[in-house]
Amino acid sequence: MVQAYILIQTEVGKAAAVAEEISGIPGVTQAEDVTGPYDVIVRAEARNVDELGKLVVAQIQAVEGITRTLTCPIVHI
Repeated sequence: MVQAYILIQTEVGKAAAVAEEISGIPGVTQAEDVTGPYDVIVRAEARNVDELGKLVVAQIQAVEGITRTLTCPIVHI
């Protein structure tokens, strides 16, 4: 299992709607709108890195109002 935080920048005023829509995507365990340089922070999980990439590119980035994403895989050192 691969887990990651996905940091999202949105169009002005779209953070709450983006977080709500993303929270319904399978593989997303949490989506919160926040303040700071990013507007939404998502925690997601997938079977492997390829599936995580598909989740981000095909489903999360397809949500209207998103301008940029940064995916940060969780590591256990």
